[in-house]
Amino acid sequence: MTTLFFVRHGAHELQDRVLVGRTDVPLSAAGRAQAERVGERLRHEQVHMVQTSPQLRTRETADRIAGKLGLTADVVPALDEVDVGDWTGRSFQELETDPRWRQWNTMRSMTRTPNGETMLEVQVRVARHIERIRALHPDDRIVLVSHSDVIRAAVLYHIGLPVDSFWRVEISPGSLTTLIVGDWGAKLISLNDVMAA
Repeated sequence: MTTLFFVRHGAHELQDRVLVGRTDVPLSAAGRAQAERVGERLRHEQVHMVQTSPQLRTRETADRIAGKLGLTADVVPALDEVDVGDWTGRSFQELETDPRWRQWNTMRSMTRTPNGETMLEVQVRVARHIERIRALHPDDRIVLVSHSDVIRAAVLYHIGLPVDSFWRVEISPGSLTTLIVGDWGAKLISLNDVMAA
């Protein structure tokens, strides 16, 4: 069986104010500290590999974790943030006036971000990547640094819940979610484990 440690990137200065999407935003001091704590937590887990989304905030998180583990992080496009298209860089306050935003946040299975992705497309790309990992690394322990909605999509798929259940799963900045996958299916070991400061 393959053990997957999903890590959401650490906090950044635009957190909870702007939908940054696929924009390079660096970690804040708090985010860097979160990444260090996750790295410390994973030091004794015999991790074989660290993979990360291409975004700066995930790469910075992954590099700090990989440094604690004596590894280097590999950039993997399948772990990238949801492509939110025309919403990229808009404030959440501004988005609240857009009816498409309300629809996106109530029925992700049927809604596409304007000129971007659907959650089902996100779920397919991350699930396919996990299946590739499982086939190539059937007994390894791998860290995947990504984004809240990408991790939610992976978790929901593997525990058999629809993508519209995304609000039932909390994925905090700097959190750790552990999933074991094998020929028999998957088991969620921990969800949204946040390391105390």
